[in-house]
Amino acid sequence: MHFKLIIVFVEDDKTDLVLDTSREYGATGATVINNARGEGLKTSKTFLGLTLETQRDVLLLLVEEHLSRTILEAISKAAEFDSKPGIGIAFQIDVEDAIGVMRQVEKLTPIVEEEL
Repeated sequence: MHFKLIIVFVEDDKTDLVLDTSREYGATGATVINNARGEGLKTSKTFLGLTLETQRDVLLLLVEEHLSRTILEAISKAAEFDSKPGIGIAFQIDVEDAIGVMRQVEKLTPIVEEEL
């Protein structure tokens, strides 16, 4: 079984929405890294030398490759990434090898066989 890593940078108020959506579409878990900071095309506003930014989280989802595109699109739609700038971004990268995922493989095998 082959995997992809979906990496999501999202405003913290949308983290639970992204997690719920990814599970609904086949993700078996995620790692959440809190307190991330990012900058887009425009620099952040400041007030008395303090930067005014919304809190961001980074989500790492190791998903089966046949489910990855569907999960990625569902996350984008649910979190409304394309509706206005600065909401978040998500992308996927290939994973050459993974260990410690045998329980996920057991759960995903029937689902992937159904898809194929």
